[in-house]
Amino acid sequence: MNVPLRRAAVLGHPVAHSLSPVLHTAAYRALGLDGWEYGVHDVTEDTLPGFLRGLGPEWAGLSLTMPLKHAIIGLLDHVEPLAEAVGAVNTVLFSTVRGSVTTTGTNTDVHGIVAALREGLGARRVTDAAILGGGATAASALAAVAELGCASPRVFVRSLDRIGPLREAVARMGVSPSFEVFDEHATTSALATADAVVSTTPKYAADAWAPLLTDLSTGTGEKPRGVLLDVVYDPRPTALQAAWATLGADAVGGERMLLHQAAEQVRLMTGRPAPLAAMDEALRSALG
Repeated sequence: MNVPLRRAAVLGHPVAHSLSPVLHTAAYRALGLDGWEYGVHDVTEDTLPGFLRGLGPEWAGLSLTMPLKHAIIGLLDHVEPLAEAVGAVNTVLFSTVRGSVTTTGTNTDVHGIVAALREGLGARRVTDAAILGGGATAASALAAVAELGCASPRVFVRSLDRIGPLREAVARMGVSPSFEVFDEHATTSALATADAVVSTTPKYAADAWAPLLTDLSTGTGEKPRGVLLDVVYDPRPTALQAAWATLGADAVGGERMLLHQAAEQVRLMTGRPAPLAAMDEALRSALG
């Protein structure tokens, strides 16, 4: 049996739906990396330590999805500062020195959010930003909008009692967001006036803001003026993304974040510039 020269994989639970294999395999093909193999492994928080112990020197890297992005941190030899500040590792890199394998955790979600927003922003700087949701992705969104110029965004959440990890990440990052509970008037107005909006809520959770934005536009003439990134890409477009575009503003789908964070993973794991066009074509084909 031919053993691949280098291996990588995506881990998570559940993980069968992941499009990471599509993106990474397309990259290997375009780069001519015939000895590289990218797999899928259903791994839980309980089975993660044993899985890591079983990996050999042929491994180049891992992509991590939920619920492993935080659980992996204490199992790594090194964690890069950005990933430590955000509190989430979505990429593990392997290096072998004198026969010993060393693991390093990093975060490419922030890069993915920045790159996706820039597709809509162009060269524009972000002065005001709004973030929907208070979960793990919201921390990466905070770091991303800070990189784009806004260190004091408004973060809207369902409950202020459930964002302890996000508050801890804020303290580590040195940003100063305001946290507010979802409110039909205040939240809708903030979404319409922000330079950049990132919705990090789960599938369908942000749908309610679509008719509210339409009603705001009808009643006051106020329409969204900034760029929206909705990290959800199934369904595509989301209700919020569709309403945003209908009202004449720029909306970026979550598949763009997915593409860019994977491209950065490819660069880190292979040491080669990611073939973005080939990866984009494979993703579009997979999404239909």
